Amino acid sequence: MVKDRTALAGARLVLPGGVVEDHRIAVEGERIARLGGGAEPGDLDLTGYTVVPGFVDLHVHGGGGSSYTSGIAEEAVEVARTHLEHGTTTTVASTVTGEIDDLTRQAAVLSELVEDGVLAGIHFEGPFISHHRCGAHRPDLLRDPDPALVRKLVDSARGHARMVTLAPELPGGLASVRMLADLGVIAAVGHTDSDYATTLEAIDAGATVATHLFNAMPGIAHRAPGPIVALLEDERVTVELINDGVHLHPSVLGLAYGTAGPSRVALITDAMGAAGMRDGRYPLGPLQVEVRDGVAMLTDGSSIAGSTLTMDRTFKRSVTVSGLTLQQAVESLSAVPARLLGLADRVGTLETGKLADLVVVDSDTYDLVAVMRRGRWVRGAERFPTVTPA
Repeated sequence: MVKDRTALAGARLVLPGGVVEDHRIAVEGERIARLGGGAEPGDLDLTGYTVVPGFVDLHVHGGGGSSYTSGIAEEAVEVARTHLEHGTTTTVASTVTGEIDDLTRQAAVLSELVEDGVLAGIHFEGPFISHHRCGAHRPDLLRDPDPALVRKLVDSARGHARMVTLAPELPGGLASVRMLADLGVIAAVGHTDSDYATTLEAIDAGATVATHLFNAMPGIAHRAPGPIVALLEDERVTVELINDGVHLHPSVLGLAYGTAGPSRVALITDAMGAAGMRDGRYPLGPLQVEVRDGVAMLTDGSSIAGSTLTMDRTFKRSVTVSGLTLQQAVESLSAVPARLLGLADRVGTLETGKLADLVVVDSDTYDLVAVMRRGRWVRGAERFPTVTPA
């Protein structure tokens, strides 16, 4: 069987070893076959464009007017498609707090999409979180992280649970962290009122992720450093950050990068159903959200309710506003989350043999131009002329 072949020439590539100009990528079937060499007749001419690896989003609830929490497969596919068109070639579906039986039904639907290759896994955010830091989660549905209940949710994902966010200070919290670590599921500290010492205990028990660091947790005090300092200073922890200009002040983003470094930061969207859509009212699990000027808030105004981000916007903001280098941005949007998910042998960097998951942006503006997933163009290929013989 002859594999589909295509080649891109003349582009700037962001590779693990550095940024290279006027390079060529040859794709055969689903994978990158070769990197380097001169342009050949029939190649697509990407002069003036930059190619980066497809984005990997660890934490996303919805988009395109749909939600992963609906329990409807068609809606979940629409969410994944929306974010794919914005460069997210690998995505983990995040739930929100709900009744346990509702969450297990959602997990059954999402698991089928993992098995179909649409999703890379499931992230349970809630219900095992703090009443004091619940944010856009319904307080009456919160539960203590009893290990048996946590295990019930994980088992409902049929081996596709990638991450569970919980508050380790709650009864059963540390035991659940240990159980998740033993199961190979990421235990994430988030929506927590934990203190510094308890957070360190959670890390020692196996927690390896900070769910949207700074948001939905106590701030830093000079005699009570709280969970933020514990999570930032420990090299075993990857910290999620939402870089939308709303969730974090630019100086706080800089503090996180200065302390943890790009190799421990995973930029996420935490997007809800309004991502890629207009302002208006949207559901977020059992709650209602009002989006105005692109900012999502619960309708009672009590909390930010996720974001309306897409990863291409995160990438552009990170480079043009936040001052990250291209390599730093690629590390946080692709390589770090790919490693965390155990997928670094397949995605997250531009390397020979890996899946041809590519995002093409304008080299001057960093606006998204085209997306390829597994060797197939999702959007934008018509923009590029072919190289003609000299």
